[in-house]
Amino acid sequence: MTLGLGVTLFLIGFVGSFISGLVGIGGSIVKYPMLLYIPPLLGVGSFTAHEVSGISAVQVFFATLSGVFALRKEKVLNKPLIATMGLAIIIGSFVGAFGGKFLSGDAINFVYAVLATIAAVMMFVPKKGLDDVPLEQVTFSRPLAAVSAFLVGVASGIVGAAGAFILVPVMLLVLKIPTRMTIATSLAVTFISSIGSTVGKVLAGDVLFWPSVIMIVASVLAAPIGARLSTKVNTKVLQGILAVLIVATAVKIWSDMLF
Repeated sequence: MTLGLGVTLFLIGFVGSFISGLVGIGGSIVKYPMLLYIPPLLGVGSFTAHEVSGISAVQVFFATLSGVFALRKEKVLNKPLIATMGLAIIIGSFVGAFGGKFLSGDAINFVYAVLATIAAVMMFVPKKGLDDVPLEQVTFSRPLAAVSAFLVGVASGIVGAAGAFILVPVMLLVLKIPTRMTIATSLAVTFISSIGSTVGKVLAGDVLFWPSVIMIVASVLAAPIGARLSTKVNTKVLQGILAVLIVATAVKIWSDMLF
């Protein structure tokens, strides 16, 4: 661990965690490609796909915990939805995280690219009238929420993510949850998911200690700032930021895999 690599990891963790708190994701949609490409680009080090997925899993745990803690007094957390999706996703994320050790680095990148592409398409599907529903009147299908959370957990656990970058579009489009509630609630569900992902990656031997510590410190500092800011930013702006991040990441991963 060199000083240059340490500073690079901290900056990646800080920027990614700020964004994670702002748009209600764990941050892996941003930090996975940043960890994979930026250190070797700067000549300070490099990580394999397995190592990146392990570092991401641990970091997401602390980033989402910090974000939820910052929003605990806001009336935007849907507790029944958190309970329903949380139980299903923690099981799925553990299965995916531990099972990921049997996949090649290229296979992990492929799963990530597919998830990002699906999420990108879903973000551009019209969601008319979604934010017109009062938060206290929001309802959802429990079976649909549980099944979708389990599937997201399995796929995202493979890449060391907690699945929020696809969980958010699912909550918006499939479950019809208003944007502001989706952002806050997805952070809580993602935190629960990250427990399964982190345990699975640790057992698989994919977690590097010092890089993970540096990313954790950055997460704890940055995620609460983004989370508090999310309650003050227009929902259309938040959706736009997330859509741009997802599309850019999907394009980058696919271009590296195909060319």
